Amino acid sequence: MKLVIATNNIHKINEIRHLLNEKIELLSLGDIGCTTDIPETQMTLEGNAAQKAFFIYERFKINCFADDTGLEIDALRGEPGVFSARYAGKNCSYEDNIRKVLSAMKDQKNRAARFKTVIALVIKGKLKTFEGIIEGTIRENKRGRNGFGYDPVFQPAGLHKTFAEISLEEKNRISHRAIALQKLVDYLKTIA
Repeated sequence: MKLVIATNNIHKINEIRHLLNEKIELLSLGDIGCTTDIPETQMTLEGNAAQKAFFIYERFKINCFADDTGLEIDALRGEPGVFSARYAGKNCSYEDNIRKVLSAMKDQKNRAARFKTVIALVIKGKLKTFEGIIEGTIRENKRGRNGFGYDPVFQPAGLHKTFAEISLEEKNRISHRAIALQKLVDYLKTIA
C-alpha cells in the first residue's frame, strides 16, 4: 500500500520509515512533487494532523497520513503543547525551544511531562486518528546527542536516560510516535 506522509521533517520521515514494514510504501512530499507549505492552523494536535492529511489528499488524490506531536508540561499548564515546534517563536530552532522550556521550568519542582502524537489517516476521503502518549519528566539540563526537538531534556518514565541518550531503535520501541504508528499499522493490516 502506498501512503504519503504529510511532512517535510526529514527526522520524522526517517523515524517513521524505520518503524513501518515493507508492505507499506511510504512516500514523502518530495516523492509526489509537493512543494507547497502545508497549513497547521488548528488549536489541537488532532486538528493539525487532520488538516495536513486532508490538505494532501484533496490536492493529490492519494491516501495520506500526517501527525502532529506536542510536549505537554504539567507545571506550564500543558505548554508548549500544539505550539511545541514554534514555542520560542516563528522560525525558531530546536535549541531556542529547549532554552525557553528550561528557562520556564527553572525552580519548578513538578517536572512531569508527556509527549503526545496524533496521527490522522485519510483513506478515500475518510478520516481515522491514532494517539500515542509517553509519560516522563523534563530534565534540568540537556543530555545526549541523538534524536531531535526536545529529546535532550525529556526523560521517559522508567528510564534513566533522555530520548537523546538512547538509540533510534530503542526510542522507536517506546516513543509516543511509535505507539501511535503501531496503532496505525495494526489498522492498515485490517484493511489492506
